[in-house]
Amino acid sequence: SKKNQAKMVLDLEKRTYLFVTGASRGIGQCMAIEVATKLKAGSVIVLLARSEQGLLNTKERIEALGNDLKVCTYSTDLSLATATQFRELLEKSLKGVKVSDFERAFIIHNAGTVGDVSKSAVDVSDAHVWQQYYYVNVFSVISLNCEFFQVFSGTPKVVVNITSKCGIEPFASMSFYCSGKAAREMYFRVLATEQALDDVLVLNYAPGAIDTEMTEQVQRDSTNKELVGLFKMQREDR
Repeated sequence: SKKNQAKMVLDLEKRTYLFVTGASRGIGQCMAIEVATKLKAGSVIVLLARSEQGLLNTKERIEALGNDLKVCTYSTDLSLATATQFRELLEKSLKGVKVSDFERAFIIHNAGTVGDVSKSAVDVSDAHVWQQYYYVNVFSVISLNCEFFQVFSGTPKVVVNITSKCGIEPFASMSFYCSGKAAREMYFRVLATEQALDDVLVLNYAPGAIDTEMTEQVQRDSTNKELVGLFKMQREDR
């Protein structure tokens, strides 16, 4: 059954290749460290984000666990990354090991930006601005995911896309974020449908409102006073 398949694929007590984007801070950093605590010795963890210092901080915290895990960090600007670069990065992280050494390949697509929340849905007519936003938040995610599937074609896989309520419900001032999350979530729903009979588990996971730099940006810049008030209240009620 699908339930048994999910249980089997999510069993992380195996030699695992784990790839986490946006791993330098916030949710990505926490998930990388938390999953690392459950991985078998000899597993490889690949951390990707823009901030080199943030990545090194995550790496140090994982290595402090003493679990005999290989941790690779790649400071990468997703607004410029290409499929070729993703493939090279994956191959570089596998130096000295073989794809067949891994019993599980696990990728967490966490990286993302909120966009310009100071603008309403009719304020930005420059298609280039939209293209840049979608390149970082949708196109680069799809590109990396395709390369990941090609490299680990014969390996059982877990794919987690970090999504949001914003992907299914509209919020004023968040036309970039809401539309980007909706597009990204639908891509992974199609992927899940296509891979339904294979040894692949695809999850869209919405962690809810979490106090991160992204929510701080919304509080600071959003023209949606109701949303700003909601985040402010949640922060004060922690």
